[in-house]
Amino acid sequence: MTSPNAIDAGRLTLALNDLRLPAIKTIWPDFAARADKEGWPAARFLAALAEHEMAERASRRIQRHLDEARLPPGKTLDSFDFSAVPMISKAQVMALAAGDSWLEKGANLLMFGPPGGGKSHLAAALGLALVENGWRVLFTRTTDLVQKLQTARRDLQLEAAIAKLDKYHLLILDDLAYVSKDQAETSVIFELIGARYERRSLLITANQPFGEWGKIFPDQAMTLAAVDRLIHHATIFEMNVESYRRRTAIERKRGPGRPPTRATIKTSS
Repeated sequence: MTSPNAIDAGRLTLALNDLRLPAIKTIWPDFAARADKEGWPAARFLAALAEHEMAERASRRIQRHLDEARLPPGKTLDSFDFSAVPMISKAQVMALAAGDSWLEKGANLLMFGPPGGGKSHLAAALGLALVENGWRVLFTRTTDLVQKLQTARRDLQLEAAIAKLDKYHLLILDDLAYVSKDQAETSVIFELIGARYERRSLLITANQPFGEWGKIFPDQAMTLAAVDRLIHHATIFEMNVESYRRRTAIERKRGPGRPPTRATIKTSS
């Protein structure tokens, strides 16, 4: 004969399934045993179950957002070499990683500097920190996004495609400089910038400063309008340092010897 306790446990399992409370379904027997042993009041028992479910939901949500963010692996703020980019304030970056003061306002973050200077690493690391702090982020090469938006335009779905990107508090466009000068390509980027203006944030990395953006946006009026919207509410990082990848390769080739911080790197003229 089935015991009443077993029947009650079965009913509870079905109820928790219907209520979509998988964490409580898994943990409640252990919590119940501990509550019986230690004489917990009913309110404490229920609170412990609810807190566990909330924590598990938050963990699952962050994992979903990490999966959709498409961040390059291994790029964290802990692994970023701030000493190699002395013009960047670590304290400022850590403040930006919280997200509250700028993502809520739809402000932008712009990173300029030569290839290999750490722009993509810092952008991805910030994206990771923001996801862990509850924000939704998408990291994409600018050329990849341009191709998708062009396809949407051909299908008369550009407005809908841009609207779908609204779910991301931050859209990271890596390597803007590699967009070609084709009018059709740059115009979709311009429309994206306009659509997110003062609503949703952009983080853009680029090799060229604004003065050379005529190479990206062939129309001067479009260039000025794009820059105006981007910098209206923006933090700008000028990362004009020697290529980290090049410096690392030279130090590896040099081998053991003087400490890297005191070595000099000569280039042929």
